[in-house]
Amino acid sequence: MATLRNLKIKTSTCRRLIKELHSYEEEVEREAAKTADMKEKGADPYDLKQQESVLAESRMMIPDCRKRLESSLADLKALLAELEESNEKEGPEIDEARSMILEVEKEFQTADA
Repeated sequence: MATLRNLKIKTSTCRRLIKELHSYEEEVEREAAKTADMKEKGADPYDLKQQESVLAESRMMIPDCRKRLESSLADLKALLAELEESNEKEGPEIDEARSMILEVEKEFQTADA
């Protein structure tokens, strides 16, 4: 049964996952810059290999986070549709969920471009 409480939870989950995705993207940028700097300065091969491993790990987290965000978005859309069918079409939770859906879809569009 769809409730406004569940809708708030799903909306918050999407918001958290967007923040997490941005965090991982920033981490990849930082680690890539650090790796390039180490290569430029001729760092020890062992240290460079460790840094490249850290960078690869960071890069692996982005697709995982995107997949979780896609799943969460699908859950949110389904719950919102269920609530709208039961004639709950207004309210701050509904508006917040709609804006979150737009925000997540915009995020996916910019990432695909």
